[in-house]
Amino acid sequence: MHADRAPDSPERTELRARILYCLGDATGEASGLDAAVGFFDQARQELERLEDPWLRVLLKGSADYYQACIILRMGQPEQAVPWFGPFIDFAENALRTSPERVDSEWVNRLATSLISRALANAAIRRSEAAVTDLERVAALSAEHSLDRLYPYAIAALANTYKQSGRVAEALRHFEEAERLYRVHQKPSVLASSQLLHAECLLMAGMSDHVGRMLDEALPVLRKNKVSQDIAEVEMYRASAALLDDQFDLARRMAKASMRKLRKRGSTWWMMAALIELWAHAMQVKRVTNALVQKALMLSEQLAANHLLDEARLAGVLAVRLQVRRRRLAEAEELLSQLPAPRAVTPLDHRMQRRLVLAELALAKGDRRTALMHARKGLDELGQVRDQLGGLELVSATAVHGRELRELAIRLALESNNARKVFVWLERTRAQAYRYEPLELVENSELAERIAEVRGLGRELMRAGLDGRPTTELRSDLLKAQREANRLGWHSQRWGRTRPMATINEVIAELGERAMVSFVVSGGDMVAVVVAGGQVRMVRLGAAHDALEGAQKLHIDLNALAPDYLPPPLVEVIGGSARRQAGTLDSLLIKPLIHLIGERELVVVPTGPLYTVPWGVLPSLHGRPVVTAPSATAWLAATQADKVKADRVLLVRGPNLQFADDELDRLASHHDRAKVLSGEDATAAEVLAHLDGADLVHVAAHGEHENENALFSRLELVDGPLFAHELGRLRKPPAHVVLSACSLASNRVRPGDEALGFAGAMLAGGTRTVVAAASKVGDETSAAAMADYHRALVAGAAPAVALAEAMAKDPFRRPFLCLGSG
Repeated sequence: MHADRAPDSPERTELRARILYCLGDATGEASGLDAAVGFFDQARQELERLEDPWLRVLLKGSADYYQACIILRMGQPEQAVPWFGPFIDFAENALRTSPERVDSEWVNRLATSLISRALANAAIRRSEAAVTDLERVAALSAEHSLDRLYPYAIAALANTYKQSGRVAEALRHFEEAERLYRVHQKPSVLASSQLLHAECLLMAGMSDHVGRMLDEALPVLRKNKVSQDIAEVEMYRASAALLDDQFDLARRMAKASMRKLRKRGSTWWMMAALIELWAHAMQVKRVTNALVQKALMLSEQLAANHLLDEARLAGVLAVRLQVRRRRLAEAEELLSQLPAPRAVTPLDHRMQRRLVLAELALAKGDRRTALMHARKGLDELGQVRDQLGGLELVSATAVHGRELRELAIRLALESNNARKVFVWLERTRAQAYRYEPLELVENSELAERIAEVRGLGRELMRAGLDGRPTTELRSDLLKAQREANRLGWHSQRWGRTRPMATINEVIAELGERAMVSFVVSGGDMVAVVVAGGQVRMVRLGAAHDALEGAQKLHIDLNALAPDYLPPPLVEVIGGSARRQAGTLDSLLIKPLIHLIGERELVVVPTGPLYTVPWGVLPSLHGRPVVTAPSATAWLAATQADKVKADRVLLVRGPNLQFADDELDRLASHHDRAKVLSGEDATAAEVLAHLDGADLVHVAAHGEHENENALFSRLELVDGPLFAHELGRLRKPPAHVVLSACSLASNRVRPGDEALGFAGAMLAGGTRTVVAAASKVGDETSAAAMADYHRALVAGAAPAVALAEAMAKDPFRRPFLCLGSG
């Protein structure tokens, strides 16, 4: 024995063992499993010297636990599972036979081992085993007051639901876990949970939200130099970019993730490699056999590491590549070797399989089978969408069906069958508007978060006026908005899905009116016209000019909005707006005049056409036009109860130059109206009086938030009323007039899933919304709305009343009638 070394003791042996396996854990996180194994082995050697068998088992269980967690982090969940078993079995037996020997450290180690084993089983899609372990943790938590561990169990359950494809349950449990982590002030654990949460959001299609979130997280992680976390965030960022067709970004992020994961010895590099390969395949114009073989080799590597769904996805990619090479026999052979999807196979994987089946059928000339696969794939997508709550989540799922939708629409158009095109348009567009709101879920935390957003917005405005720094306030505001968004995803449960409108139902409801649905496919614009009992299709040529013209017109109308523009500017901007309107008229409406005649119109737009106030087009000057997200949405709104005028609400927001005169004039038309103005026009009061109102007119400033559509807002005396809050209405108002800027604007996602303030009202059940998609001057707006209400009170339908009001000065009164007229 060394002269300076103290005599050995069980306590010193125990301490050395604990230090060694903690070193193994820290080394594994920093440098990978190979660098850590030696420490774990040394710890076990020390433990063999302990005479106390119970302490030996406990500490060996701890060493096994940390080593298994490193194995799990290295992307080998199947190999990790057995490491947890011996201690779990011993501890469970001890609880049954010798409970007096089991102290709090034993129970905590048992619970953490069960949670980690559940995570490993979930990763290999053994959801039943994972849930069994987590139910046991819940029982232990209740019996032994394991409050500290309960959030971990909730997060693990969320992850299990995620891995088994139950997206709605997963998202709700992630929210609950993260709330508890905040309560217990565990920022590092919260960050890990948010990474899994991000993956779940990608499964729901929220690629834009996840992309922004991870773009903010990466600089922080890189500053802290946490290699594994950086690699995983880069991999998820690559996935988000791939969903958004940002192939260069997807490849760059995936390659960066691959380098780090390979360096650490983690097999997760294969996951990043699959993303990189997929993005590369979408970019190449000529597919080589080498690219096919690369996909097949990666599929084998993924399967060897028990990543079965990912292995199938790599195989599906190989099939798609063979179809593109016109090697159809090889493609069929490869496809026959791929197992069918499991119940737990992720949604995006199932959509890709349906797509390749459709593409293969199409390559063989079997259009009917191709459309059958497209329909079945979109039906599967609908089943997932039906489980979700919150307008934003429901609309986001459409990204997973984008390629199937495009294929189906293209095939329908090629058939030259207008009725078939109509059916496919209704099957694939604006599906978020097909749901009946059924049940509101009271969420006090959401209300608090929205109040926080409102307060931060006011403080930010004051800081700007005072010349104070705003960077930190903007960051806090963005964070609060995101948390409110996440909470809002669960604030509403949708009711039953409305049946898709049939062409005969639409013809019957239209009567003497006409409906025009626009669609872009393969760069071309097409109109499907329903008029006079007939359905016809008109090819309008290249879509680029019309879509660009709509955007330019929107810019001109915004520039033309101020009340007191100098006459030379009015002449220049007005001239440009008239030219753009004339161009759009020539491209979109004049080719249809022989079909629509002088009929009132229902327009179902696409993309940038959502911003067009149709009354500015020469052919539609003074003509009643209703804009709807789909024929199905229009039919539901039209067949709703007719609007009464028993409960009228008039609201005056702050800082409007002509609001007093505007509401005074409107009050003369509605003598029993409830008027909220001044200090009474708070967000809470307005929201309370919106509930169940027949006719609502709000004169206030408003703003559309494109990146955060449900934070589009009306400015009231105490701050904004957000689109988010409209979901709290038990009975939405029937007819709403928003005399404000831009609140008919939408953020338009794939599948023409339009989201904004007016859109949130329509989706929530409001029959008619009158609003502007661009800026409007205060004086101009007041005059237009006086004309509108005068015609309304005289008995005109909303679309007719608006057409008359717009006709006096259409370019300065760019309002739309949305929903039903």
